[in-house]
Amino acid sequence: MKAMIFAAGLGTRLRPLTNDRPKALVEVNGVPLLQIAIEKLHLAGITDIIVNIHHFGEQIAAFLARPPFSDMNIAISDERAKLLDTGGGLRKAAWFFDDGQPFLVYNADILTTLNLNDLYAAHTRSQALATLAVRERPASRAFLFDKNNRLCGWRNSATGAERIALANHPLHPLAFSGVHIIHPRIFELMPPPGEVFSIVETYLSLAQNEIIQGFRHDQDLWLDVGKPEQLARAQELWTW
Repeated sequence: MKAMIFAAGLGTRLRPLTNDRPKALVEVNGVPLLQIAIEKLHLAGITDIIVNIHHFGEQIAAFLARPPFSDMNIAISDERAKLLDTGGGLRKAAWFFDDGQPFLVYNADILTTLNLNDLYAAHTRSQALATLAVRERPASRAFLFDKNNRLCGWRNSATGAERIALANHPLHPLAFSGVHIIHPRIFELMPPPGEVFSIVETYLSLAQNEIIQGFRHDQDLWLDVGKPEQLARAQELWTW
């Protein structure tokens, strides 16, 4: 299985830490987030990885150019000229996923004990276009799933905004964990390369006609370390 790590974010919530470095190189107990992500993928048997870059992208490129990463099959998708958001960034990297097999996408700013092989196995069984790791946790924005964990919509509980693709009531809100398995057929259903768009918007647009499946992993540890308070929490929970 191949994978993409989203590492192009501006890291505005982590300032001043990200005033002189990319979010992906912020450290937890001395280990950069990007290194943690790469090691997580390798433990799952993933050896072919592409990383997108933008904010202080040259630092990430230099980081990946030295051992042990220089000896791995890690490519770079350069978005320094134009940040493309998650959907546009994935579309730009489509060339990397040329084997016709499902691939994994992983946010660099999360820490989780989620078993990636279990996620892949669930995706294979469901034959979905995409399978999203989700949890029941407090979140202002959440995907809405039916009783079979099929994606049916999205809701912002803070603003009341809601979008329903399938009215398969009752619907249950689950928060996205930033890890997903995707079939490369999705590229045929996306806007053309170079456009800026969110993968969330892509999923919601496709949910009516395609199976976008949720994979619950409530029992796992999970942290979004894109926030200072969560980064501090990560220092307590994760050690190497």
